[in-house]
Amino acid sequence: MAVIEIEGLRKEYRRIRRGRTVAVDGLDLEVPEGGVFGFLGPNGAGKTTTIRCLLGLVRSSAGRARLLGADVPRGLPGVIGDVGSIVEAPALFPRFSGRRNLEILGRLHGEGPAAVAAVLRQVDLEDRADDFVKTYSLGMKQRLGIAAALLKDPQLLILDEPANGLDPAGIVEVRELLRRLGREGRTIFVSSHILPEVQQVADRVAILARGRCVKSGPVGEVLAGGRAEGMLLRIEDPIAARRVLADAGIEAAIDRDLLRVALPATEGAHVTKALADQGLYLAELRADEADLETVFLELTRDEVPPA
Repeated sequence: MAVIEIEGLRKEYRRIRRGRTVAVDGLDLEVPEGGVFGFLGPNGAGKTTTIRCLLGLVRSSAGRARLLGADVPRGLPGVIGDVGSIVEAPALFPRFSGRRNLEILGRLHGEGPAAVAAVLRQVDLEDRADDFVKTYSLGMKQRLGIAAALLKDPQLLILDEPANGLDPAGIVEVRELLRRLGREGRTIFVSSHILPEVQQVADRVAILARGRCVKSGPVGEVLAGGRAEGMLLRIEDPIAARRVLADAGIEAAIDRDLLRVALPATEGAHVTKALADQGLYLAELRADEADLETVFLELTRDEVPPA
């Protein structure tokens, strides 16, 4: 079952001085049930606009969207109770405690103290629940926002850039929380421009560029379509090593203090011998694995702005 279905979604904004701005341009996307789905792309790619269209916060210019099987926006009232979301920064009362913030929101959803205590445990904020929110770190505030989105025990959780603006410690906190939530059976749809972070938690991803989806699928498949197989070598004299490998007919390039070799790791013995025969010995040899950031750059290199 698909929890999110998007077909030909387009959103234009009319500007008085600049004419039309196309934020989403014929987007097709399908998000299956369960696990963490990464919705990736740089700032301005159309991620937040797509989420706003899904949640009925803005009306699309064209196309079709369905959320938990319901047409958007007409069918949203019937399914919105099963959707939790954070779009941009969570709205919190800084002079209230974390618990008090959730209790106020819980009343709107018909949830009492037991539900509040449960979500505080889920996001590891029990020990600070009665402190003022103004004393929280950015990572704690973001986790409290996620707790608010979890109050309804939603089937689908939509998070727009949950790690945006966080320091490294806050990013790790949110990453670990997303991992736990993804193991609970619900679907986590998370947008981000921080590609390496999403790679560590997502089961599937879609890569967005200028309002269009350029690649979608399981993380392993998306990565497999990236950089060609190769090796990374660490050696004391990479310039001499590159020269030796070139004489042996092996293509190599210096990348900072490493050598990038265009051969699969299974050919490591051949590379090692070519270097050892000339008195050069490796400190490290490992597979050159593609990452989402590299794949994104390769997939979007030839993209042109939409008309």
